[in-house]
Amino acid sequence: MSLPPEKASELKQIIHQQLVKMDVHGRIREVLAETVREELAPEHQQLSTEDLIKALRQRGIIDDVMKELKFVTDVNEKERTSAPKPSTHFIDREPPVLKKTNIDPTRRYLYLQVLGGKAFLEHLQEPEPLPGQVCSTFTLCLHFRNQRFRSKPVPCACEPDFHDGFLLEVHKDSLGDGSKMVDATTMLSICDPVHMVLIKTDTFGETTLVASYFLEWRSVLAAENGITNVAVELLGVGTESKVSVGVLNIRLEMYPQLNKTLSPEITNTQFALEHQKTAEKERLFLVYAKQWWREYLQIRPTHNVRLVKIFAQDENGVNRPVCSYIRPLRAGRLLDTPRQAARFVSVLGYERAPVIGGGGGKQEQWCTLLAFLCRNKGDCEDHANLLCSLLLGFGLEAFVCVGTKAKGVPHTWVMTCGTDGTITFWESLTGHRYVHRPINPDDPPLVEQPKPLYPYRTIGCIFNHQKFFGNCQPSDAVEVCVFDLHDESKWKPMSGEAIKSICSPGTTSSVPPFPPLCASAVDAAVTSNEIELQLRILVSEHRKDLGLSTVWDDHLSYLLSPALAAYELERTTSISAGNEEFQDAVRRAVPDGHTFKGFPIHFVYRNARRAFATCLRSPFCEEIICCRGDQVRLAVRVRVFTYPESACAVWIMFACKYRSVL
Repeated sequence: MSLPPEKASELKQIIHQQLVKMDVHGRIREVLAETVREELAPEHQQLSTEDLIKALRQRGIIDDVMKELKFVTDVNEKERTSAPKPSTHFIDREPPVLKKTNIDPTRRYLYLQVLGGKAFLEHLQEPEPLPGQVCSTFTLCLHFRNQRFRSKPVPCACEPDFHDGFLLEVHKDSLGDGSKMVDATTMLSICDPVHMVLIKTDTFGETTLVASYFLEWRSVLAAENGITNVAVELLGVGTESKVSVGVLNIRLEMYPQLNKTLSPEITNTQFALEHQKTAEKERLFLVYAKQWWREYLQIRPTHNVRLVKIFAQDENGVNRPVCSYIRPLRAGRLLDTPRQAARFVSVLGYERAPVIGGGGGKQEQWCTLLAFLCRNKGDCEDHANLLCSLLLGFGLEAFVCVGTKAKGVPHTWVMTCGTDGTITFWESLTGHRYVHRPINPDDPPLVEQPKPLYPYRTIGCIFNHQKFFGNCQPSDAVEVCVFDLHDESKWKPMSGEAIKSICSPGTTSSVPPFPPLCASAVDAAVTSNEIELQLRILVSEHRKDLGLSTVWDDHLSYLLSPALAAYELERTTSISAGNEEFQDAVRRAVPDGHTFKGFPIHFVYRNARRAFATCLRSPFCEEIICCRGDQVRLAVRVRVFTYPESACAVWIMFACKYRSVL
C-alpha cells in the first residue's frame, strides 16, 4: 500500500512521537551498554546490528514498540482503499478492560487525558479504601460530536486518581468532507464543546450527579506543539451550582500535530464573536418572550396562574428555553417502536431533584440529556423530554405537556397528535397511553360524556423543538381541552422563527448537542442468574430464622419464565399473550390436593437485597416466602429485560406449592 508523500511524512511524525513518548531511544542505549558489558569484555569483538536486535527482542522492547504502533487490525485490501468512516459510536462499555481502538493516520484526533483530580473537599475525611473493599466511586462521562466515552471508576477521594485518555475524532459534518483531515482554521469553526459529566456511585449502586461541565477544547489550536494543560474547576449542580466541587487536571493534544498553529489572538477573537452572537440571540428571544407573555396575560387575567413555562433551569442553574430540551432523537437499532421507546424511558429511574431543607417546595432542575442518561434517573421533566424526542425521531408529532395532576401537583407528560386528529397522552414515568376524548360542557345533562382515565387535571402549555403553544381556552382543565392547535383562540402560538433562532442546533447555539444512545452493557442472562441466586440465599436465610426448612423446586421455577416474559410484553405493547400455556403448565406441575400461589413484582434496579426487602412488605409475597405446611416446595424466577443505556426492567416471581391440609 503506497501513501502520498505528505501522508508518509505525517505517519513518520506519529511514529517518531510515539517512540519519544515511550523513551525507546533511552531504552536502546541501556540495552546497548549492557550488551557491550556482558558480551564484548572478554574478546573485544565487533557488535553487529543483528546482535543488538537480538538483545532488544530478548528484552521485549521490539514487541512493546510494535504493540504501541498497532494502528489498524484485521483490515483487508478492499477496506484499505475505501474511504475511512468516522468512529462515531465508540464507547468503553466495560470500564475495567482497556480496549484498543483503530487510529486512522489520515484523520485528525483530539487526545484528551485526565491526569488526576484535586480539591474534592467533600471527601477530605474519606479513609483510604482497603484492597477488595467496596467503596463509593467517581466516573467521568464524555460526549463530543456523536462520540461517547466513560472513564474507569475511581475511588472517591479528595484527590481522585483519574488516569484516563480519550481519543476524540474531530470530523466535519458536511457531505464529502468527512474523510478529509481538518486543518486548524476549520477546527476553529467547530464550536461543539466536550461535555463532561461526573457521576458518583455509592456502595449500594445509587448514582448522584456531581458536576456537568462544557470544556472549550479549541484553546489547543493556539498552543505550542499542539499540547495544552488546563485545570478545570467543576461546579456543583442544582442549588450548589455556584459551589466548587473539585478540580480536574486535563491535557489536550492534537494528533497528528498541526502543521500550523493559530495565534491566541485569533482563537480569543473567535470565542468573543461567538459569545457575542449567542448573547444577542438570547437577548432578542427574551425580549420576544416578554412581549408574548404580556399579550397572553391580556387575553384573560386568570392566565397568570396557569403553568405556562417558557424557560427552565438546567443542572448548572442556566436558564434555557424549554424548546431547547427537545430534539428529534433516533435510536438506531436499539429501539424498534414508539411503544418500546416509551417502555425504555419508563424503566429509567425516577427521582425528584434534591432540595436542601424542608418546606415541601419542588426544586426545579431540567437535566441535559447526557446528565440524565449517565445518572440513569431523573425527574418527570427529564423523562418527558427524552420520550418526546424519541417519538419525534419515530416520525410522530409529539409535544411535552406542562400541567398538574391530582391535588395540583405540577407534572409533565407527552402528547401525540395523529393525522386523523386523535390525541394520545403518554405517561413517561409508566409507559401508559391514554386516548383523550374531550368533554363538551355545553352538552345537555342527559348526553353521556366520556370518563377520563388519565391522571392529569390541568394543562398550561405544550411545546416541542419547533413549536410552543399557551393554552388560552376558558378552562385549563384537561378533560374539556380541545387540541385544535391551528385555532389561535384556543392555543396562542409562539413565533416559529423566534424558537428556531435560539433552539436549532446551529453554529453559535448555546444548546448542548444531543448524545447518541448506547447499547446496554448488561448481560441479561448472567444478571438474571445472579439476582435469582442471591434471592434464593436470602429466602433460605429468612426461613431459617423462622425455624423453617427450604426445599427449592427447579422445574416449577423454570415454568414461571413464560409469565414474566408475558408481563414485560404487555407493558411494552399493551397486548397480553401466552397466559393459557402458563396456566396449563402450572396445573400439570401441581399435583391434586396441592395448592399453588404465585406473586410477580417489577423493579427497575438490580439490587437483590433491596428488592427482597420490598417484597417482604407485601402481605401476599410474605405469605409465600414464609409458607408453612406439608410438602412445601418454593420457586423463584428472575428475568432481566435490558434496554439502551443499561436500563433494566427486572421481573421477579415467587411461588410455592404445598399439600392442602384441612
